[in-house]
Amino acid sequence: MVDVETGDERGAIRAMLIEAASRLLRDQGAKAVTTRAVAQAAGVQPPMIYRHFHDKDGLLDALAEHVMVEYVHGKSGAPVGDPLAELRDAWASHVEFGLANPDLYLLINTPGRKSAATDAGQEVLRRRVHRLAEAGLLRVDESRAVDMIHAAGTGAIVALLGKSAAERDLSLAAVMFDAVTAAILHERPVTPASDVLSLSVTFATVIDKLGALSGAERALMTEWLTRAIGEMQASAPLRERKEVE
Repeated sequence: MVDVETGDERGAIRAMLIEAASRLLRDQGAKAVTTRAVAQAAGVQPPMIYRHFHDKDGLLDALAEHVMVEYVHGKSGAPVGDPLAELRDAWASHVEFGLANPDLYLLINTPGRKSAATDAGQEVLRRRVHRLAEAGLLRVDESRAVDMIHAAGTGAIVALLGKSAAERDLSLAAVMFDAVTAAILHERPVTPASDVLSLSVTFATVIDKLGALSGAERALMTEWLTRAIGEMQASAPLRERKEVE
């Protein structure tokens, strides 16, 4: 007999496996979430996990998505129209999620682990940073801004998780946000006369919209601008030191 699952059966088994993994994670910690343990808790054979999730990482990504959806359910949406307020709201939600789900957060952010969940989060962060660039607020290139925000946010959460709940200074996350935004943002949108680097970063956000140029011309312009921005960023600390002197 061929074992064929209907759509409803497949969805039910998938949900059952995610719920079993969620219980193990909550009750026994990250080390307890193995394919064998999850299968046993769900009352199925281990190959069922590979059928539905391909591998353990796929199961963990599905679990992360499941927990995140449950966590944000009912929360108010991010502010609309103010990219900095939107980023601050997203930062706070990310920190809250990490502290509320420590085992899962550390599991999906294990160094060297490729995770669809973290990739999706990075893509959301890139879109938020792009909005800051479009508003003329970004003083570094978008890629560097994304890396700095990600590093600061992850570092803050891991540092807080390294202490007991009673020892945590929750203001650390807010201080880190202020520190990283001060390093990558202007207080107000730049003008051509005020900052060539920031103007270049802002212009880079609209190159793809220059319909009068061919794809090759847009790619070449992007290459030139990226190189110029990189050189300006590399020399920025030197210029700032000279100004101080």
